[in-house]
Amino acid sequence: MSLQKQIITILDGGMGQELLKRSSKEVTPLWSTQVMMDEPDIVRDLHADFIRAGARVITLNSYTMTPERLTRDGQVEDFEMLQLAAVSAATSARISAGIPGVKIAGCLPPLVASYHADVAPEYETMLESYARIVAIQAPHVDVFLCETMSSIAEAKAALVAAKESGLPVWVSLTLEDNDKGLLRSGESLEDAIVMLNEFEADAKLLNCSKPEAIASSWSKMKSEDGLTGAYANGFTSIESLKPGGVVTSMESRADLDPASYAEFALQWANEGAGLIGGCCEVGPAHIKALAERLAQEGYSV
Repeated sequence: MSLQKQIITILDGGMGQELLKRSSKEVTPLWSTQVMMDEPDIVRDLHADFIRAGARVITLNSYTMTPERLTRDGQVEDFEMLQLAAVSAATSARISAGIPGVKIAGCLPPLVASYHADVAPEYETMLESYARIVAIQAPHVDVFLCETMSSIAEAKAALVAAKESGLPVWVSLTLEDNDKGLLRSGESLEDAIVMLNEFEADAKLLNCSKPEAIASSWSKMKSEDGLTGAYANGFTSIESLKPGGVVTSMESRADLDPASYAEFALQWANEGAGLIGGCCEVGPAHIKALAERLAQEGYSV
């Protein structure tokens, strides 16, 4: 008799890029937040599409709704209203999809810009901003996802703030797109994991890096006790995206179709990952292929 394989919790894919594909509006630095403001039904429908594709955790569409980003690119006085709009879209999608057991993850993203640890605020400022987000989202979510964390300080601030909610906290780090095993800040993944263990993250993940970069560093995650996971992006490169820029400057990979992405993800599952989804340029079709591939291999999803 073969051994039963572990349960895999499937996360959703990248909201922002998919929303831009579905939107009829011009792209702005506020990215997914602008769609939330102009076309909220698109956000709700995309959440529901991810659920129907197999995702059992959907993350709030609040990635660019931080106080720092809204001060720079939008109207910071709309902060609470936008956060609650993101909650409403996810909650409505969960109801409309009609599939039991779906969880909603609160979103604690980079406060200023993805991939650029050098522009992040000082630690105490980050802690204060993340606490503001947590206070609004906590009554409406099942878990917090601190995602695309580029530095140890950023990840620590988000984790410490989220822990105050009493909810499970998952922390996901983004790596340089090579085989060096370094965060975007240049700090080592090993040092980041030490911090996550010290402050008792409930899960440790890697995200918004090329799948090849995640694969090359997975041995460091594999050796860890507890829940681990990954969700890669589908960009050819992130180098063109500058703080305050627009995501249309980046290109999607032609070689990362749903079947190809599922094969990368299967490697992570085979090496112990319990949380698997997708990031930028990974849409509902990718998540559907991922769910089907994992089920074919005997995983419970």
